[in-house]
Amino acid sequence: MRMYDIIKKKRDGGELSKPEIDFFIKGYVAGEIPDEQAAALLMAIFFNNMTVEETTNLTTAITKSGDTVDLSGIKGFKADKHSTGGVGDKTTLIVAPIVAACGVKVAKMSGRGLGHTGGTVDKLEAIPGFQTTLPRDKFFEVVNDVGVSVIGQSGQLAPADKKLYALRDVTATVDKLPLIASSIMGKKLASGADGIVLDVKVGSGAFCKTFDDGLALAKAMVNIGNHAGKTTRAIISNMDKPLGRAVGNAIEVVEAIEILKNEGDLELRELSIELAAAMLNIAGLGEIDACRELATEKLRRGEGLYSLKKMVKAQGGNAEYIDNPKLFTVGPEKYEVKALQAGYITKMDTEKIGLTSLLLGAGRNKKEDKIDYGAGLYIYKKTGDYVHGGDVLATLYTSDRSRIREAEEAYLAALTFGNAAPAPVPVILGRVK
Repeated sequence: MRMYDIIKKKRDGGELSKPEIDFFIKGYVAGEIPDEQAAALLMAIFFNNMTVEETTNLTTAITKSGDTVDLSGIKGFKADKHSTGGVGDKTTLIVAPIVAACGVKVAKMSGRGLGHTGGTVDKLEAIPGFQTTLPRDKFFEVVNDVGVSVIGQSGQLAPADKKLYALRDVTATVDKLPLIASSIMGKKLASGADGIVLDVKVGSGAFCKTFDDGLALAKAMVNIGNHAGKTTRAIISNMDKPLGRAVGNAIEVVEAIEILKNEGDLELRELSIELAAAMLNIAGLGEIDACRELATEKLRRGEGLYSLKKMVKAQGGNAEYIDNPKLFTVGPEKYEVKALQAGYITKMDTEKIGLTSLLLGAGRNKKEDKIDYGAGLYIYKKTGDYVHGGDVLATLYTSDRSRIREAEEAYLAALTFGNAAPAPVPVILGRVK
């Protein structure tokens, strides 16, 4: 078998066989296939697409390219959740503890933020002492005892995806459904959970800009997961405005704690309950309505907050911060962004709002960049709200005052104003199973 022939076959619109896909992935990970040939195949896939069978085989090859996690040492059903990335998305910090409080295990490996999207691991590391790297035995111990543990992803998990994504990033081949689906599901299947709930974001702050694109991606990933023997569901959610009010790291942990106290932003609460209910449903705890009621009750009784506190303590974090969120350092430099005109906010460019947080120091342009855990912003006015000139739209927080001017300009540029209120859009746009 030759890589040249595989490239030519795909270039001419052919369907690659499982052995051909396996040959490519194994050879590329081993360094036997050079970047130029891999890039040529990616471009051929970009223009000629992949069938469902090809996408499934590519996902399987990515999953098997490195370590796979055996979670059999954890008792009970293991449910996982994955978001396709957004701005202000702190749902893992809310959902995972609620699900654990209901008796379903959550052994979650999460990523760091890059660009305008935030990462769960970065948010958790804003809690003093919290360890996101644990030995396997300790990870299992925490999940068995507490019901939930969230750690960083292993470098040996699906290494083919890491190499392929880096190449896609520099060859303009990121934006292709089969490549996106196989990238996400390759890592998820390697993580060892029994079932997976996917939060597919749609809108200006998401990878998928339209509902149709999000629906297609959701269907592709659910199909891959179910065919792999993992009960998989997807929720399509709105990312045409930030989720919740806080964007950053420490400031998002504070907002997550508010929700777990049964307070805070209603849309963030609604989506968190829906994701938790879906995870309980795939674990066999009942029909979706009953699972929604169960998750709501656990939230109301404060049991999700208690689970979060136990996880933080078990992983070396200072649990006093969960009891008293005012201990978190936010700022110390802060600046109020005020409206320059009156009118309704008709649109928010959520990606630009994510970049505002990045400009303040809360994110990374490169993986090796350091982040300012206290940087970020709190949003007071969102799409559909009426504002008067001079009203405070958001408060910016940073440790470096020189960052504020550019961040303010970016935030104001993200907002569009009009004379009439836009039609309301729900936070939950659809479901796929």
